[in-house]
Amino acid sequence: MMRRPWRTTFGLTALVSLVFALATPVIGVLAYVVVHEAMEVQLDHRIATETRALLTRTGDHGVARLATLIHQRDAAHSTASLGYILLDAQGRRLAGAFDAQVPSDPGYVELLPYGRNGGIAQSLTTRLPDGSRLLVAVDRQVIDEMDITILKLFLAAFATMLLLAIGGAWTVGVVTQRRLRRFDDAAQAIIAGDPRQRMPLDGSGSEFDRVAQTLNHMLDRNAALVENLRQVSSDVAHDLRTPLTRLHNQLHEALTREGDERKVAIEAATMESQELLELFGAILRISEVEAGTLRRDFRDLSMTDLVEDLIDSYDPDFEISGHRLSSAVAPDHHLHGDRRLLRQLVANLLDNVLRHTPPGTRVSVTLSSQDACLLLCVRDDGPGVPEADIPRLFDRFSRSEASRSTDGHGLGLALVAAVARIHGGSASILPAPGFGVEVRLAR
Repeated sequence: MMRRPWRTTFGLTALVSLVFALATPVIGVLAYVVVHEAMEVQLDHRIATETRALLTRTGDHGVARLATLIHQRDAAHSTASLGYILLDAQGRRLAGAFDAQVPSDPGYVELLPYGRNGGIAQSLTTRLPDGSRLLVAVDRQVIDEMDITILKLFLAAFATMLLLAIGGAWTVGVVTQRRLRRFDDAAQAIIAGDPRQRMPLDGSGSEFDRVAQTLNHMLDRNAALVENLRQVSSDVAHDLRTPLTRLHNQLHEALTREGDERKVAIEAATMESQELLELFGAILRISEVEAGTLRRDFRDLSMTDLVEDLIDSYDPDFEISGHRLSSAVAPDHHLHGDRRLLRQLVANLLDNVLRHTPPGTRVSVTLSSQDACLLLCVRDDGPGVPEADIPRLFDRFSRSEASRSTDGHGLGLALVAAVARIHGGSASILPAPGFGVEVRLAR
């Protein structure tokens, strides 16, 4: 594949620097033209002013008076670099020491040769009423010197800019490549099997540091997902071992039985397989929520109505189980979300209370707002959970020691946390006494 130098850091920097360096001669040419023209205009103005002064002082005295004025100027050298020639109507010189050929036509001449040394003057020829001609000229040496000075200045500026461009491109290229090489070394170490490696930071807060922080955050997230996957795989294998063993034994027993006993064994195996299907369905549901693809189904909805409907639905179950349910739901609370997921979130919290607390437990459900979030709290005054179990309660298949004798697989709170995250919020365990879960949802 053909290499394109401008796609590298050094090449791109060098290209930009070269563009700026090349801009210097362009600016130089423009400056030269402007200054050169300004100087020529200034010289034209000077000789025109001198011509008017001579003619004004001559008045009606004729060419004799004009010749006298020119002789005086030549003798006094009062007009440095100015030259004069006065010719009569027949072209004979009447006055003036300037050594040049007077143009036959009146007007300005920018490049008038004069003298034996090849000098160049800028002149104005004026035809007088009697046919005589007056030439006033000024040496262009000042323009030539200015042109040479400008040329030298911009050659020096171009050389300086070119050196700075090369030096700047080399410096930026080296610094950038050195930093990118450190990124590449860290990435290669991760590819080689060291997931603890992270992109280096130098504490400068530069663009490289911000990119490194973003990449490190991504790597931390990936590491957490990998660890979660490893833990989930281990937990799935552990939790499925018992029901699969029971299913295997029930099917094996069904093979050895006859008649009604075989039917009972098959029905037991069917119920066991149904529990396994529900377990896999819950796992897939959590994975689907965590993937974030369900955001496309978000709609504006009333969280107040949703919570009140579920409380009404669960109220008979709480009465039958001997629990006492109370609620304080603030009116007119809306958010942008998925109604089905939010119903599952509230239902899981209520099921969790019914399943893991004894009869007579008081349960309160509150819905309020704080800043830009809705706060849903489900709290009970039951026995709670040990302090050591709290950090893992939102992990999949995590169950406290007190709840291992009850039905379930430890996926309810994991789904609650996943639904809260997809709605821009979080779930947390409330401090003792009792047990409670606070869910924050972005409005």
